[in-house]
Amino acid sequence: MEKPIAAKTLQDPVVSRLGYLLRRASSAMMTDLGGALAEVGLRPVEGTILILVGANPGCIQIELGRMLGIKRANMVPLVSALAGRGYLEKTPVDGRSLALTLTEAGEVMRRQVEQIMDAHEARFARSLAGQDQAALRTALLTIAQAGQDHMA
Repeated sequence: MEKPIAAKTLQDPVVSRLGYLLRRASSAMMTDLGGALAEVGLRPVEGTILILVGANPGCIQIELGRMLGIKRANMVPLVSALAGRGYLEKTPVDGRSLALTLTEAGEVMRRQVEQIMDAHEARFARSLAGQDQAALRTALLTIAQAGQDHMA
């Protein structure tokens, strides 16, 4: 019988790189959120759309896509799926523009999503207890804005 090879501790020269850390943190948070929202049959992007439409009734689908950084071709099936499940109502505005509003079922689901996201945020906030979370949020917003400015 062969002896098992001893586990070797790998060097991690990228652990101090900001992009790497952001990706790992985002992955951890989104995996957790995805699992929680799966219990109500939604993905994080779908829950986010319901929250944004609830906050902006009558918003235009293309503007919502721009806000989320989702291309029109990808936004159409997301909105159609939510409308097909009875959560969104699409109303033609002009030409190809569609205004979005929550249905009654959509409003119920939006409230559930808010509760799930609040609990999710609280779990991660507890892991940051004693640290300046406001500064972290400001820094992340700055990075996100810089990325948007660079792509524009």
